Amino acid sequence: MANIHSAISFGLVNIPILYNPIIKNNDTSFNQLHKKCLNRIRYQKYCERCKKVVKETELIKGFEYEKGEYVTFTKEELSNMQIDSKDTIEIISFVDPKEIPVYYYEKGYILTSPKKSKAYSLFLEVLNKSKKVAIAKTTIGSKFYYVLLRYFEGSILMSTIYFNEEVNIPDNNNEAKFTKKELDLAMALVSHLSGHFTPEDYQDDYQNQIKEAINKKIEGKPIKKKIRKKSSSMKDLVTSLQKSLEV
Repeated sequence: MANIHSAISFGLVNIPILYNPIIKNNDTSFNQLHKKCLNRIRYQKYCERCKKVVKETELIKGFEYEKGEYVTFTKEELSNMQIDSKDTIEIISFVDPKEIPVYYYEKGYILTSPKKSKAYSLFLEVLNKSKKVAIAKTTIGSKFYYVLLRYFEGSILMSTIYFNEEVNIPDNNNEAKFTKKELDLAMALVSHLSGHFTPEDYQDDYQNQIKEAINKKIEGKPIKKKIRKKSSSMKDLVTSLQKSLEV
């Protein structure tokens, strides 16, 4: 979705921007094949009642409100319900970022200016000086979002956020008492494991193993069976903490 043009609506000021997704998918993509001949499997839209493959032009969307009962919508009807903010990022409020719990954050984008823009530079400095984040509404693709705009290293960082009804934080009523010795040992373990956040040190071990296995398969080499280590569990918390410090 790189280089998608949009604009920030800051009062009556219009600020052209470009969407730049921060995260890219690192997963290895596999195709499903017929085991017998290794031909790729294709999916067809099939109607069981009519006993035939259905074309894309014959499809409509439906919502099942009772078992087997649907209300249907055409593409035009769904299009008419699109939010007015489809082509803009409309700011509605500025808030203290400390008021927003971290679990509301979803996807991140860097918003850049397609050319030198006084309005973009001004808004960037406003975010920097105010130390606040802007709450705005927009549409990405066909989905409506509320988003947060903040200053980040000379650019505008936009984060989509979850709606309140999407957030599910369970009550934690299972707190148990612990001793001072257990706390001291746990804090010592934190100190023992402390370091600095270096992102390049944290590799996707699973994807790396898949890519290595793919290369071995291409070269005709066998894939060795992985021997999994059994995890040891100690019932006594103090002993577990003390042994952890010895590792």
